[in-house]
Amino acid sequence: MADPVADSAAQPPMPSEDGPNLDGASPPATRRRGGRWLRLTLLIAGLSLLLVVGGTATAGWLYARSVESQVDKLEVFTALPQAQRPVKAVEKAANFLIVGSDSRDPDTSGSRTDTIILAHLPADRDSVQMVSIPRDTWVRVPDPTGAGDGHDDKINSAYANGGTPLLVQTVEAFTGVRIDHVVLIDFGGFAEIIDAVGGIELAVDESFTSVHPPYRQFTAGLQQMDGDTALDYARQRYQFTDGDFTRVRHQQEIIAAVLDQASGEGLLTDPGRLNDFLRATADAVSVDESTSVFDTVWALRQLRSADLTMLTSPSSGTGQQDGQSVVFPDEAQAAALYEAIRTDTVDEWLREHPTVS
Repeated sequence: MADPVADSAAQPPMPSEDGPNLDGASPPATRRRGGRWLRLTLLIAGLSLLLVVGGTATAGWLYARSVESQVDKLEVFTALPQAQRPVKAVEKAANFLIVGSDSRDPDTSGSRTDTIILAHLPADRDSVQMVSIPRDTWVRVPDPTGAGDGHDDKINSAYANGGTPLLVQTVEAFTGVRIDHVVLIDFGGFAEIIDAVGGIELAVDESFTSVHPPYRQFTAGLQQMDGDTALDYARQRYQFTDGDFTRVRHQQEIIAAVLDQASGEGLLTDPGRLNDFLRATADAVSVDESTSVFDTVWALRQLRSADLTMLTSPSSGTGQQDGQSVVFPDEAQAAALYEAIRTDTVDEWLREHPTVS
């Protein structure tokens, strides 16, 4: 993928109305680190105002580049055994792996990831499908060298034992989908993003009390939440009969709510708030070496939450494996869904499964 930030000596052309090329081409040589970025895949939607923030398109473009320069870039794909990776089926479609961890979550130990989302951007860029993979999903974790057979474990153990490269390798082996880009999210910083957009309103599905200090009370019905409250809400699972599945659903609702707030007129017409939002975003994430934040923003500038389909990886239930609670994938249904993602036919799959989304 052509990355306009790669050449710091010359200003590249501004994007055309057709948007950038997010085709998952081979990553360029590792570039300087920047800072950190977020974009829970797609809370970047309404940021087309970047082009007018400074009063002119050029000033806005320069401002966008200054934010881009603060993004941490991680070397991910060069470490993978390329012969073991799935073949990309549709060049113009793009698949993002979104990985979230919350260092402030009392339930989180070590470096295991709390959130794993496969986000699919169709070739036409008219929608986004996001598939949450429960962190306890029982899968085959490959040998990182590609030489051995690997071992069975929870999917989030791949991140703990081999970092982002092994997690990408594990998700690709599980789904058969080639990952083009990676976004790593620090959920502690995500709270600042929620505050920067003015908080979010969520429809709490049932009343419960948080198990974490300060033990907030969540009451069924619409509730306005600031960043810390929303993160607390997203952490809860023990109070629900289906545990992590409710937790995943709440995380998805937060993503959609932030997307709507980020693309709303109130933020986009207030340069000060927009600047706070972008700077908070830059502090909350890291991306792989081939991802251009600016290109991604431009490609997704017209998307809203109505264009976002949230799914959960099909499972056949929970149980015990090697003394730990796990989620067993429904291999047949999961294979069909991921084949639709791989071939960029998710809309057809959704029409055939109207009760899923």
